[in-house]
Amino acid sequence: MSALNVKQLTKTYANGTSALKGINLDVARGDFFALLGQNGAGKSTTISIVCSLVKKTSGKVFVFGHDTDCELALAKSFIGIVPQEINFGQFEKISHILINQAGFYGIPKHIAIKRMEIYLKKVGLWEMRDQPAMRLSGGMKRRLMIARALMNEPKLLILDEPTAGVDIELRHTLWDFLAQLNQQGTTIILTTHYLEEAEHLCKHVAIIDHGEIIEHADMKSLINRLYVQTVVFDTEQSVPDSLQLHDYHHRLLDPTTLEIEIRRGQSINDLFQLLTTQHIRIASMRNKTNRLEELFIHLISESKHE
Repeated sequence: MSALNVKQLTKTYANGTSALKGINLDVARGDFFALLGQNGAGKSTTISIVCSLVKKTSGKVFVFGHDTDCELALAKSFIGIVPQEINFGQFEKISHILINQAGFYGIPKHIAIKRMEIYLKKVGLWEMRDQPAMRLSGGMKRRLMIARALMNEPKLLILDEPTAGVDIELRHTLWDFLAQLNQQGTTIILTTHYLEEAEHLCKHVAIIDHGEIIEHADMKSLINRLYVQTVVFDTEQSVPDSLQLHDYHHRLLDPTTLEIEIRRGQSINDLFQLLTTQHIRIASMRNKTNRLEELFIHLISESKHE
């Protein structure tokens, strides 16, 4: 059984704007799934329909086999949502925000208090439980949003840009926490503009553009389709202008920094051999840009020319 199954989902607004054009999605139970797309592509509309925040025009949505048209309350009981916008009371105590959330699901208060302690400790906010939410930094508020979404212990956790505005150190802390949740059996759907986030965390990915799914694949096979990646090499000595790398396109960024394009079918081992024969010793190497981001741009470009 799928955690989420979307069939021919459409959304047309009153002004005639078509936000979704018959998309199909299937997210397996236990998956960590990325839904990627540019602003206005249809990501948030899809999530909002799944969570019943926006009314669909047509199509079907099933959450763990339950049809949202006729079993909405049951379907929603499986879902936890972390929206993009901060939407809790700024003057409310942090502990009360979580306990009140549990009340919406009919969870007894004594259980809610125990869960509140568990999840505030997991996100590092337990010591601030009696503080009003307004005292939290932007990153802390993001963590509180995740803790709140976990109060009904959802089988499906939906995260809409969960690390927006969060510093790099905290982002990696949240990555570890989300990966642990997924390993414990929680199915997670992630939308993000930090594409390295999707590459690091997710097993499968769908890319949406102008209301249509243009790619739906497992992450590894998608990355393997990358036509070209640009690698930056730091060398131990100055690179001569006479450097010859045959079919490898390259350029010098400075005397000891070499940028090289490696195309599909070309071997990085052959490249190292060429460098070695010309007495170029490599100190370090790194991707110039995120591989998934390069592929994302390529797929969007392809869809515009079809």
